[in-house]
Amino acid sequence: MIRLDDVTVQFGGLKAIDALSAQLDAPVCGLIGPNGAGKTTLVNVLSGLLQPSIGRVVADGTDLLPMSPLRRVRWGLRRSFQTEQVVEDLTVWDNVQAVLDHVPAGERNAADDIAEVLRYTHLSDVATRLGSEIDLFHRRMVELAKALVGRPRLLLLDEPGAGLDERESALLRQALLGVQGLRGAQVLLIDHDVDLIAATCQQTLVMDFGRRLALGPTAQVLADADVRRAYLGA
Repeated sequence: MIRLDDVTVQFGGLKAIDALSAQLDAPVCGLIGPNGAGKTTLVNVLSGLLQPSIGRVVADGTDLLPMSPLRRVRWGLRRSFQTEQVVEDLTVWDNVQAVLDHVPAGERNAADDIAEVLRYTHLSDVATRLGSEIDLFHRRMVELAKALVGRPRLLLLDEPGAGLDERESALLRQALLGVQGLRGAQVLLIDHDVDLIAATCQQTLVMDFGRRLALGPTAQVLADADVRRAYLGA
């Protein structure tokens, strides 16, 4: 569960996040809003790249704000970016294994842990191929696999489905829905793909101008007239 209490981030006279309070407790939660709404700023606060001027951020019962970004990673926070961070001259296996150099191991030994997440993310068949040799779908899944090794508690995934075709998107949706069952971790999904949000997120937070515009069950939120005006252009 993520709890935000009056979180405010200010850059000079601009409040990028303005007294944001929310409780996100679904296995997969969506974070949406128009460009400039404050979504990336919020993810930077969660991951430790920005410190709010006021407010409190609690995840899975742990106060995150006193923790450095590295401590948050060791605690179990994982983040992916819009541009995938795949090392071109390492194999898929080694890309995933490199994460275990920086995070506590899970209950299984490293090889078993990696093998499990590669099977889960449809990467077993390309495990020995270099990062430079795999297509966009496999690169996206490498990012998910990297987030799943060790002992993750919270995954912050930024547009993981960008550029995927319908079949690939379906495989990604299936993987996202099973994360909590596989690892017990919560997912916060940031995406402009409303269909992906609707298919995977049980709860969604909508931001606009740094404020909370709506929060609740995803279908209800996406049907909200204010959300449709601000985000969907209706």
